[in-house]
Amino acid sequence: MFYHISGKVAEIEPNLAVVDCCGAGFALNVTANTLSHLKVGENAKLYTYEYIREDAFELYGFFDKREKHCFEMLLGVSGVGPKAALSVLSFVTPEALAMAIISGDEKTLTAVPGIGKKIAQRILLELKDKMAKETSNFIPVSAVNSGTENGASKLSDAASALAVLGYTSAEISLALKDIDIDNLPLEQIIKQALKKMVK
Repeated sequence: MFYHISGKVAEIEPNLAVVDCCGAGFALNVTANTLSHLKVGENAKLYTYEYIREDAFELYGFFDKREKHCFEMLLGVSGVGPKAALSVLSFVTPEALAMAIISGDEKTLTAVPGIGKKIAQRILLELKDKMAKETSNFIPVSAVNSGTENGASKLSDAASALAVLGYTSAEISLALKDIDIDNLPLEQIIKQALKKMVK
């Protein structure tokens, strides 16, 4: 199993990058976002996902772990295959996808080529339910200086969005600590938490 592939970018085509690793050229299906970080002749490191069927062995490459995690989550939705997941992440960033999921923003997903209303609704429903289950019990009271119902709701939504991006419970709890949950909009809460995690 490949975890990542590092090497020189040999070729770039729409949604495809060829990375030369020790003389072997690996063709990886990539998102537009990942493609924007690559240049022919320069070294790159792509996190990989292997998709194996009876008639095919395909590699998917991602510039960072957040994008790969979102790709894997999308594949977990019934009716969503690798091409559809790649299309979604070529159209929206992982952060925008997380916001769409927690806010139920169907329009963002239906704007993606190849994603109809039914699939968009399924993505929102299945992933929101999954994130609610995964994040319902791990945020400590000390992580937020709020006694309000609205603050608790925003805290839960922010935790869910960060979990969509692949962060662990411990990382999320630490990142949300000392952020003014009551007085900041949800998007700003998430942005501040992300800034703390990338330092």
